[in-house]
Amino acid sequence: MSTEDYRDILLPNAARAELLLSEMTLEEKCDQLTAVWPWCLVRADGSEADGAEEVIKRAPGHIAGLTADDPARLARLVGGIQRQYVTRTRLGIPALVHAEALNGFVAGGHMVFPTGTGLAAAWSPDLVEEMADLIRHQMRRVGFRQALSPVMDVALDPRWGRVHETYGEDPYLAAALSVAYTHGLQGDDLADGVIATAKHFLGYGLASGGINLSAYEGGARRTRDLFAYPFEAAIQLAGLRSVMNSYADVDGVPAGISREILTDLLRGTLGFEGFVASDYTTLEHAVNRQRAAATPGEAGRLGILAGLDVELPKAFGYGDGLIDEVAQGRLDERDVDACVLRVLQAKFDLGLFENPYPAERIDLDATAAEGGQLSQELARRAVVLAKNDGLLPLSPGAGSVAVIGPHADVVSLQFPTYTYPAWREMTLRMAQGALGNQIGTEPGMDSWNDDLFPPVDQETFLRERYGARTLADAVGDFAGTVLVEQGSTLTQSLGADALERAVDAARRSDVVVLALGGASLWFTGERTEGEASDSADISLPPAQAALAEAVAATGKPLVVVLTQGRAYTLPEAVRDAAAIVVAPYGGPFGPSAVAEVLFGAVNPSGKLPYSIPRHTGQIPVYHHQPAGTGYRNPLPPGTGRLYLDMEATPLYPFGHGLSYADFALADLSGDTEVGTGDAARISAILTNTGSVTGAVTLQLYVRVNASGVTLPAQQLAGFNRVELAAGESRRVTFYLEAAQLGHTNVARDFAVEPAHVEYFLGFDSDDRRLTGSFDLIGEPRILTSQERSFLSETVVAPV
Repeated sequence: MSTEDYRDILLPNAARAELLLSEMTLEEKCDQLTAVWPWCLVRADGSEADGAEEVIKRAPGHIAGLTADDPARLARLVGGIQRQYVTRTRLGIPALVHAEALNGFVAGGHMVFPTGTGLAAAWSPDLVEEMADLIRHQMRRVGFRQALSPVMDVALDPRWGRVHETYGEDPYLAAALSVAYTHGLQGDDLADGVIATAKHFLGYGLASGGINLSAYEGGARRTRDLFAYPFEAAIQLAGLRSVMNSYADVDGVPAGISREILTDLLRGTLGFEGFVASDYTTLEHAVNRQRAAATPGEAGRLGILAGLDVELPKAFGYGDGLIDEVAQGRLDERDVDACVLRVLQAKFDLGLFENPYPAERIDLDATAAEGGQLSQELARRAVVLAKNDGLLPLSPGAGSVAVIGPHADVVSLQFPTYTYPAWREMTLRMAQGALGNQIGTEPGMDSWNDDLFPPVDQETFLRERYGARTLADAVGDFAGTVLVEQGSTLTQSLGADALERAVDAARRSDVVVLALGGASLWFTGERTEGEASDSADISLPPAQAALAEAVAATGKPLVVVLTQGRAYTLPEAVRDAAAIVVAPYGGPFGPSAVAEVLFGAVNPSGKLPYSIPRHTGQIPVYHHQPAGTGYRNPLPPGTGRLYLDMEATPLYPFGHGLSYADFALADLSGDTEVGTGDAARISAILTNTGSVTGAVTLQLYVRVNASGVTLPAQQLAGFNRVELAAGESRRVTFYLEAAQLGHTNVARDFAVEPAHVEYFLGFDSDDRRLTGSFDLIGEPRILTSQERSFLSETVVAPV
């Protein structure tokens, strides 16, 4: 059999992968499971890096940390790396190049979209799929075939700084958007797709104390039924091809070396057939932080046995460490083979062997403009009108508006971690020593960054490259006069003079737009959110609370705009404002979308993807708490509320969001008995009773009263965003498969069983406009993952 057999394109990819594996040495196999930094292979000008000859002898299978300001230059760098792999290695196995792409390809010259909770606030899976489809084309054009996205964590603790990367607190909403993203990115055929990598398996959104990296503590039922839901849906409905482990411990074992999590649950139970890529430095964490392994070799062996296929961003426990483990008899080479085979299969399925190179020509202007209208529409749909006492919409052109606050006249705060501008700024700060002693930790990194990322003021960069505008700029499109004052920074007072200037601007205006909120940065700078930027107290920072109090005391009509990626508790001066708008980190069009909502050019339709508590002490306050837990408890006899000092309910519930139109629900109809193998029909007429066109997201919630176990007091089971003209009606019908109501039962089987099911239809998670129930009848059904149903079907029809 010739060594070229694996190149036969007529053979099935699985057979080609097996043939190639049979030709590989142990060293080649172990290297295929590692990654390398790009500057180890090429210089920023595309020429060969010093020492590249030695690196290419080992040819690590993956390329980490590659990005640039210029897409054409980025493509040339990828092409130069791939030529080395294809022409200078024994077997010519191309590298798999990856990048982040949470809300846009993290590379210069590509569009940025609203952050994860912003995408979720739009409640528009169709647009998320469209976004991911665009990212697919953009990444393939420059030679990238794997995205380390999306984030499928269900975020239940707003103290955690990474909430904004997620789709919020609800597993169903997260599943719907995860499926949409995965399908858009991977496409119908992976040969034309980019591999989606779901993060972070598992339970990462409920870190102990809300502190990043901390252990996840949850039983097997919660782990499978709640936190695995989005991952499992993406596996079964969109063919998810890669998963990234969580940094956390799960039941006392680091997820990256847990066979119970990565093999038994992920592959055995959920039916995953792709490869697992480590979160960066996972095995180093296992040794140095979690102390679950004594040496890199031990960590590598535990990773392989767990089912961790690829170590990123460079070899620590894999590579030579695995070779030694096999040589010493502590690891069977066949276990290494299983991981290598999954990686090779992915590379064949991606068509890398036939087409490893980027596009030869890239139109920079066209690339930069791609997705602009989509980003703008998502930003508009993501704006949530939380409160309105009749002040909004403002009248365009009439009077003066004071725009005051730390978000009033700045664009950089719209670009959080896991967007290219934030990544670029972090890189420049690193080069200046802002991250402590990290300068020079990687040979070749400094000169690489100096060439690729010339220093430039961040505000200037964002305005010139993305056309980004501030909220004050955008309000100026509508208002007769705009007065602008910062008043305070995000977390610090600017002194009495700055506060007085803000108050004076408020007094001289007809309406005040108070621009408050948070900021997400990487590890440095003034921030309230982000990776490794967690908060014990989620109150709006005191400096902003003091500014709000001083401005509110003027008595001028007050609109508060909260730009945030997760929930903040609000001071009285904010809660009492005439109107409150909640906006995500919206990218280049975020401030314009807010201004359009303020002045009625856009009718708001956003819905909160997380609950906003009244006080940090209420956490957890997510809507799907188990029956009889938290604020889902019944009131004790003789008491009016669960806490002595305040209500236990959230200030604004999950799914909340107002409109300038009014909507009504009527004529509920539905099945009263449903077999455990059938589907329930639930239907109602939705009418726009207002005087303007508007869109509203109708939400279906269910409660399954199971035998022997406590399930959520309510769970989202369907939704549909419907746009209606004034006076228009539509009948909205949900078809809910009984298999969607499965759970882990007393016997620890995943099953759908006879039960009484209550449901309600409304416009948020506490809005019980129409209520009903049905009985699940028939024999219990134990369900495999392939037999589950994850997302209900919705039909919208004329009345």
